[in-house]
Amino acid sequence: MTDLLSTVEIETTPNPAYVVIWLHGLGADGNDFVPIIDELKLSSQKGIRFLFPHAPMRPVTINNGYVMRAWYDIYGARIDSEEDEAGIRDAQKAIDALIDHEIQRGIAARNIVLAGFSQGGAIALQAGLRQKNQLAGIMALSSYLPLACYLADEAHSANAAIPILMAHGTFDPIVPISLAVVSRDGLRNADYALEWHEYPMEHTVCMQEINDIDCWLQRILL
Repeated sequence: MTDLLSTVEIETTPNPAYVVIWLHGLGADGNDFVPIIDELKLSSQKGIRFLFPHAPMRPVTINNGYVMRAWYDIYGARIDSEEDEAGIRDAQKAIDALIDHEIQRGIAARNIVLAGFSQGGAIALQAGLRQKNQLAGIMALSSYLPLACYLADEAHSANAAIPILMAHGTFDPIVPISLAVVSRDGLRNADYALEWHEYPMEHTVCMQEINDIDCWLQRILL
């Protein structure tokens, strides 16, 4: 059995009906996106349990082996050229375990959203598209689709029609928007329902993006 990740857990009301599992980027931790809760109008309108897991500590090759929180290793500047398949799949299993735990706590799978920034967004896509339970949606911010060559064989039919939100900065020096566009087009060509936004920013989040996230969440959390 996979040990559950340590998380920051915040509920907007007692006994929430919805869960948003939000995965941080490389070197951050679960606290990174906690402030966004207060920026979402949705937070005052629906009972939501926000879970912000902490990625495991691991050495990261591109950072000279420095140990930090990371969902998987990054071997070089071209993050899609040589992927840490084992690390990505381990992270997927850890998120699957969190989803199973929330279902055991009484949350319907169709009320669970996977969200993430950068590495976290990659794992949201990796886990969400392969998840055996039908989820509410997947959000990938400043991110890309990992292990794309395996998706056609591994995608689960339960989430063939899942709503996907991708958003990216046009000046992103960490995850180039060109990589995100390839992921976007690949998912659309596979007939996924994908909403796309881009903003004149670098590897970060802006207020317009938060507003777009809020609108998207309000549409999918019925």
